Amino acid sequence: MSSTHSRARRIAAVLAVTALGGALLAGCSADGRETLRFTFSKREALPFMQDVVQTYNASQDDVTVEMDTSGVDVVSASFVRGNPPDIMLANYNYEIARFVQRCALSDLGETDAAATVRDDLQPLMEQYGACDGRTSALPYSVMASSVIYNTQIFEENGLEVPTTWDELLAVCDALEEAGVTPFYGTFKDDWTVAQGWYDYAIGGSLDVIDFFDQLAGEGAEVDGSSAVSFEKDFTPPVEKVLTLAAEYTNDDADSRAYGDGNLDFGNGEAAMYLQGPWAFSEIAKTAPDAPLGTFPLPMTDDPDDLAIRVNMDLAAMIPDASTKKDAARDFLEYLYQPDIIEAYNDSQLGFSPTKDAPPPQDPRIEGMQSYYDEGRIYQGPSVLVPKTIPVFAYAQAMLFGQDPARTFATMDSDWSRLAFRQPVLTDEAEEATR
Repeated sequence: MSSTHSRARRIAAVLAVTALGGALLAGCSADGRETLRFTFSKREALPFMQDVVQTYNASQDDVTVEMDTSGVDVVSASFVRGNPPDIMLANYNYEIARFVQRCALSDLGETDAAATVRDDLQPLMEQYGACDGRTSALPYSVMASSVIYNTQIFEENGLEVPTTWDELLAVCDALEEAGVTPFYGTFKDDWTVAQGWYDYAIGGSLDVIDFFDQLAGEGAEVDGSSAVSFEKDFTPPVEKVLTLAAEYTNDDADSRAYGDGNLDFGNGEAAMYLQGPWAFSEIAKTAPDAPLGTFPLPMTDDPDDLAIRVNMDLAAMIPDASTKKDAARDFLEYLYQPDIIEAYNDSQLGFSPTKDAPPPQDPRIEGMQSYYDEGRIYQGPSVLVPKTIPVFAYAQAMLFGQDPARTFATMDSDWSRLAFRQPVLTDEAEEATR
């Protein structure tokens, strides 16, 4: 081959690469479609969502959705660079909600998807902050948790699901008399203490939304003499639940971790377990036929106080800086089609946030259905404070013997020191909206 022909081919190759690079920079795929970047943060649900994306891409010729599962840190960095994803389905917490608080997300209030979402979920979304005049995020999957119990053990011992505190104690006493450990404790892992024992005790005893609304109003002046405080309001229910932990758990609870609990509880070594539905798949690995159900932990002697803990496991958001909002909204509406959102939640043992969704079909979580339908729900107080307050460690320390009143007095001081009215945001989130 001559040097002239060789040079011509090299020039042609460079021009082709340059043209392709220009198309990619313009947000187009090789076939001329617009490329939509979709951030999805639920790794265990990747196969399901990959199928959804593939079906959507095949259903039209204008857009190619590309899924990104790199996580919240990468998403935060993309906001700082001014190049956020075009649409997000992410776990809704303080790390994500900071984008809401800085009005870095577009308003979804007029979408068809927003019209399908239950109204009583919005106050839970706003517990993490809001952008005035905007519906910045829509719940996509609600995860509910409560006491998991072995239905066969209850039946064999003639026990009914307790609906009051006194009934719960009576059930525990009856189980002990029958030689059955009432609760399996996994106190080695602090998050299991916070998510279960701590959250269920407080959420079953007081109005969590009202408490945090009043606490925010106290600003930097929170202490035991305030209208509300951690010391005043959280100490009684936590002292109560410490009774259960001290008297009705396995002797080795202090050294047992989450994996131990799933294995031993699945093998019938206790009647009750304070975990969320994510534990079901782990239990099923060794005990696929374990007879399990759920009920809310009763903390008072009024059954009307029963409620279940929830978290917004996924929320949909479209960043304001996206240049492809119309395409993103089209994909958003696709995601909220009943057959997709309901199938997704069934696959994850979640509850759909939409108004007309049918109840989940899995019998293991049907004990929570009526409470979810009636809006008898609360978000875990352990996740409603900034991460700079080490709630998980505090909760574990109280189970290991630290005085609750003193611990919550420390939390009041932590809160006051942060002068907390809105969650404290990172410098990156601040920069993201400039």
